[in-house]
Amino acid sequence: MPSPCLSPLYLVTDRNQTRGRDLVTLIRDILPQGGFMVQLRERNLGTRDLLRLAQELLELMRPFGMALLINDRLDLALAVEAEGIHLRSDSLPIGQARKCLGNEKIIGFSAHSVNEVVRGEEEGADFAVLGPIYDSPSKRPYGPPIGLGPLEEASRCCRIPVYAIGGVTEHRVLEVKKAGAFGVAVISSILSSETPPVAVRNFNTQLAVTS
Repeated sequence: MPSPCLSPLYLVTDRNQTRGRDLVTLIRDILPQGGFMVQLRERNLGTRDLLRLAQELLELMRPFGMALLINDRLDLALAVEAEGIHLRSDSLPIGQARKCLGNEKIIGFSAHSVNEVVRGEEEGADFAVLGPIYDSPSKRPYGPPIGLGPLEEASRCCRIPVYAIGGVTEHRVLEVKKAGAFGVAVISSILSSETPPVAVRNFNTQLAVTS
């Protein structure tokens, strides 16, 4: 099992939630804060535009030692030599992705139940993103909030890190950490913030608190 260095703050991109700001510029502005990795998740972009965006982000992030994971697109992750891939529940099976990527790359996946986290660990993933924990407009298509109970159970029974997603704000970080989360995956709490660098700094401060 690979043991990549994972950041506890996992920023998931959505250029429609940046309040009209350019996504690449926003990422550039928050990079000096450190302490996070990025999932490029722009599902309505064509392949070439997504490839170009991934290359732009990698050029910015690599000098900072930041990891970029590509959502679902194994071909693009390989093409740009990204640090890893993030798989949906209906994506390519984790085991097949591992065969293609090898043991040096990071594989994360989305889960909506404890059983899915357990299965993903058994199949060789490096981490799970579990949710939605709280109500969040972007996660409503995936069902109602599952609450802290499944997060606590998954964190207790699995060795891989579990990230909480769905309605997670900086004020809820300590609550999900207490439930066992390794970290948090966020979209609007950073991208839609009035001052994204401050939002990143606040998340990092809360994630660094030990209970």
